[in-house]
Amino acid sequence: MFASVAPRYDLLNHLLSLGLDLTWRRATAEALRDVLSGPRSMAADVCCGTGDLALALSRYSGGTVVATDFCHPMLQRAERKLSRSSPRDRSGRVVLVEADTLSLPFSDRSFDLVTSAFGFRNLANYAAGLQEMVRVLKPGGIIAILEFSRVQWPVFGPVFRFYFAALLPRIGDWVAGVRGPYPYLHESASQFPDQEALAARMEAAGLTSVRYRNFMGGVAALHIGNKPGRQ
Repeated sequence: MFASVAPRYDLLNHLLSLGLDLTWRRATAEALRDVLSGPRSMAADVCCGTGDLALALSRYSGGTVVATDFCHPMLQRAERKLSRSSPRDRSGRVVLVEADTLSLPFSDRSFDLVTSAFGFRNLANYAAGLQEMVRVLKPGGIIAILEFSRVQWPVFGPVFRFYFAALLPRIGDWVAGVRGPYPYLHESASQFPDQEALAARMEAAGLTSVRYRNFMGGVAALHIGNKPGRQ
């Protein structure tokens, strides 16, 4: 399914969100700039798709951003995007790795930061995904998950839910030329834990100081948690 939408994935992301997905990724990178800017910092962006968040992270990185995804065509798009980007736009190196987030090919305690943007909800097992992300994270490191959530603005909420359920799937399938992926987007986002529930899952995985920031009243939310201990 992900391979089938890869050719128009970026177009649809930007079209259907009115470009806000890029704004949210930049805000995520900005929020993580302190850990990224450390000398020889190591960050992993899992479920990276076509690499937009990895590139945003690299602009603040003092080391390396490892971007992983299990969908080869997505990584091919990310590679082309990376080759077109100017080195002046990146302070850190970006490395692409084909890998399943539920079984990452990295040693324990490898990274200062592990992120995911609009990909975590696609995991078959959220608890196992969090466990694997925590495993490869150094003590004192940070996990950040940017994902669709629950709109909390009372007037905007019903309007957005109508758009997300009735219009977005039809527009997405029409532009992509493939039936199925965008109804799946609505279904997966609707079933995904809300802000407090995701925070609770992160705490259950052993993360501390879990907090979140809503974008557009909760259309998306950025959750951040710390792995206990010192680096």
